[in-house]
Amino acid sequence: MPHLRLDAQLSTPQQLTRVLRYLGELRSVPHDSPVLSRTYEAGLFDLDGTLIDSTPAVLRSWNRLSAEYGVDINPVASGHGKPATHLIHAILPPDKAEAALARITEIEAAEVSDVVPIPGSHEFFTSVPRRAIVTSGTRLIAGNRLAASGVSRPDVVVTFDDVSQGKPNPEPFLLAAQRLGVRPEACVVFEDAPAGIAAGRSAGCTVVAITGTHDADELQGADLVVDRLDQLTVVTDHEGFRLDLGV
Repeated sequence: MPHLRLDAQLSTPQQLTRVLRYLGELRSVPHDSPVLSRTYEAGLFDLDGTLIDSTPAVLRSWNRLSAEYGVDINPVASGHGKPATHLIHAILPPDKAEAALARITEIEAAEVSDVVPIPGSHEFFTSVPRRAIVTSGTRLIAGNRLAASGVSRPDVVVTFDDVSQGKPNPEPFLLAAQRLGVRPEACVVFEDAPAGIAAGRSAGCTVVAITGTHDADELQGADLVVDRLDQLTVVTDHEGFRLDLGV
């Protein structure tokens, strides 16, 4: 019988959201949401928590770093959606931060054994005709997680290595739109974290949030909140695409 793995480091709302999503107990999507009436030219997708479930690997990696440095770090509670450098510099003194950042990159890049696609996300992702991945992870970590999960790599992938400021700054989404050759206002962002939602909104994009890493109450900055991306479907036309309710 299939089972869902949970972690004690996740909050009760996070665990409950993951269980309900796994069981198919999904909140209804409002049919009159303005998000469903707009036409988009591109979709900009976060990676971890949106397209792939890397939470167990992330927690193991940071637990290992915590043990090595004698500190207590919970990346899901403290810094999910933000670049690792934000969390490292908030916890460790400057003389240790750079070495710790290199170390967590090394650990996370290797810790991909159970990174998997989030149910329904990959199919939805590949149905968007013009798309990019925009992640707070490094190029190495993102590449390894994409390869491990089997999620298709689009032509445009923006990582922390490509920008001077990561989420919640809008720079990553602005760069992705530029590389795709579209206006940010014509893009819809898919995110699972408040930092990413803030970045997408600041970039001028429409933002759809997916629960799982955070519950719906923490994602209210988004234009629309869903439990799974396949609650939506993509309808293409000569101007681009729009979002509709899934079957």
